[in-house]
Amino acid sequence: EVQLVESGGGLVQDGGSLRLSCKASGFGFDGYDIAWFRQAPGKQREGVACISSGDGYTYYADSVKGRFTISTDDAKNTNYLQMISLRPEDTAVYYCTTESRALRQCTSDGWAISAFAYWGQGIQVTVSS
Repeated sequence: EVQLVESGGGLVQDGGSLRLSCKASGFGFDGYDIAWFRQAPGKQREGVACISSGDGYTYYADSVKGRFTISTDDAKNTNYLQMISLRPEDTAVYYCTTESRALRQCTSDGWAISAFAYWGQGIQVTVSS
């Protein structure tokens, strides 16, 4: 059974930092693109960051560029989303996800929700003003 488990969320003040972790079991990240999405109350789920397994290229939503960094530790089978300079508008439930067909899903034009097969349960990030 494939499981993705996020951790590291919580409450932080405006300007603060958090590092989210996504640990996979029953599935190896190596060879598959990984992404983070987030969903704020009353809003659609949106892509935040994506990392391509083939070349390690990373892509970010314009709203988080320069503040968020996605990375993967294949040895630990864990993906990370480092978030700095957090803002109240970053408040959302954050989801880790990975695709399962070893196809490139992360591109500069974006990454589609439908392309990703396995999802974590989500973790709350709240940024207070």
